[in-house]
Amino acid sequence: EAAKRTGADAIHPGYGFLSENTTFAQACADAGVIFIGPTAPAIASMGSKREAKRLVGSAGVPVIPGYDGADQDPLVLAQKAREVGFPVLLKASAGGGGKGMKLVRGESELADAIASARREGENSFGDGTLLVERYVERPRHVEIQILGDVHGTLLHLHERECSIQRRHQKIIEESPSPALTPELRQKMGAAAVLCGKTIGYTNAGTVEFILSPEGEFFFLEVNTRLQVEHPVTECITGLDLVEQQIRVAEGKPLTFTQAEVPLIGHALEVRIYAEDPAGGFLPQSGPVHDWHLPAMEGLRVDGGVESGDVVGIHYDPMMAKIITHGADREQSVRRMQRALQALSVQGLATNRDFLLQLLAHPSFVAGDLHTHFIDQHFPDGIVTAPSDALLEEAAVAITLAAQATREAERAVVPGIPSGFRNNRFQKEWAAYTLDSGAELRVEYAHRGGGRFDVSVPSGARDVRRVSAVRDGAATTLCLEVDGLRRTYRVVQVGERHFVQWPNGSVTLDETPRFPDLAARVPVGGCVAPMPGKIILVRVSAGEQVAAGQTLLVMEAMKMEHAVTASAAGVVTELYVAAGDQVEADALLALVTPDAAG
Repeated sequence: EAAKRTGADAIHPGYGFLSENTTFAQACADAGVIFIGPTAPAIASMGSKREAKRLVGSAGVPVIPGYDGADQDPLVLAQKAREVGFPVLLKASAGGGGKGMKLVRGESELADAIASARREGENSFGDGTLLVERYVERPRHVEIQILGDVHGTLLHLHERECSIQRRHQKIIEESPSPALTPELRQKMGAAAVLCGKTIGYTNAGTVEFILSPEGEFFFLEVNTRLQVEHPVTECITGLDLVEQQIRVAEGKPLTFTQAEVPLIGHALEVRIYAEDPAGGFLPQSGPVHDWHLPAMEGLRVDGGVESGDVVGIHYDPMMAKIITHGADREQSVRRMQRALQALSVQGLATNRDFLLQLLAHPSFVAGDLHTHFIDQHFPDGIVTAPSDALLEEAAVAITLAAQATREAERAVVPGIPSGFRNNRFQKEWAAYTLDSGAELRVEYAHRGGGRFDVSVPSGARDVRRVSAVRDGAATTLCLEVDGLRRTYRVVQVGERHFVQWPNGSVTLDETPRFPDLAARVPVGGCVAPMPGKIILVRVSAGEQVAAGQTLLVMEAMKMEHAVTASAAGVVTELYVAAGDQVEADALLALVTPDAAG
């Protein structure tokens, strides 16, 4: 309808699920509108992981052992999982992006995992059909970009390493892979081209493989669309993949051969997500008070938000892709670190600081990657809490940014220092409430000429304000503290202050002079970690539950999240039912702890 109304003769479906929708691709063909992507039959043949494995396996492409039969009875699936041998991977046949995918390491997890994977498949794709596959320990996720025209030419454009993942969703991608030799690259590229030719593939697509530590690779799936991580391929080949898609859709032949596909330097992409790494990577929603990233050499930003936007609950929490390109892997990683250090994204929790931790990890630097990298190297969770020194530094920046704003706006004689008073021994001050409930107090005296005597809990500081530039709600502040110069970006929203500088990102709430006591969650109260929908209530009022037991299951941002009891006790209240939509921090259930607890 949109194409008809605008007179468009072609539609590019982007790289979301619409791009892999066979019905939509066929509807375009029936309406005489060019679908900029593969044909509907090609999408259909790869839309089911089960059929895709059968098809490419029969052509000689290595596939992972498992079960892809039509009998989807949970008892049959469970038996097939036992025959394959634990650990196994359950996967929604119509799935992608980690939706409907569950790793099962033992019999006790099997029934719940089958039910959950089926629900996610049905909710996300309208199809709960599951596959059972042998699970490869410490696997790498390596995918090959393919491109074919309508004249029979099909090429590969090298690989992308996508092993750094959480919840089966990629967060760091790079090309070329540090694991591939030229010989292995040639073999995997040839296998990817064979997959494409087997289904008569045209336009851009991605063939995904699992790569074992021993160098064995197995077919995973074909994504019949442009991938989110396609910019790294564009960087190392110099090709504009969207341009190539349009040329192919117009019926034009590819203008280069396989031997002419360049491999230039190294490219890296990270995904900025609205999520809390310290809280199990739970998706976050809310306003974006500040989004700022200055231009740099070798930097590309594909952004989906800007200052003033709101990250909602109905879509994936990815906010932007940041891509760097360098002469080699070391340079592209260093450029990415510099870009992330300069990125200010304020208002809700993101994975920015965690990405910096990943990029600095010795195993990442060495290229020793696998899909459980995060679980292995961060087994005790993600530590993102700022140190006392960082909190003090942020508090000083906030305080002096506010002082600079007041000074610029005052209407008194400019030569009088701010905070002037008859009692020159009384310092100005500001206080901030920390997460622990403690108060961080900053005292300062303006000596004139942009110089300040500052006191924080750890001691005195000699501070010179070099510059302060106000831009909307943000102040870019350059301070020289005890001879060391740093630049901060400070954003104020009400009593909340956000500070970003290369050493970190800190949020502090200014202590109100007359605090308003907020209502507290009762002991044993279970609250919603984010806005979402209640899809399953697993307990009833009066039931005895154990610590850590799942009380109910929420769906938010296309993922399921279990709400558990913090301690053993009795469910005395249930405030929600399946189907209810709830806000963040809403009280869902009340568990009265056992007397012994």
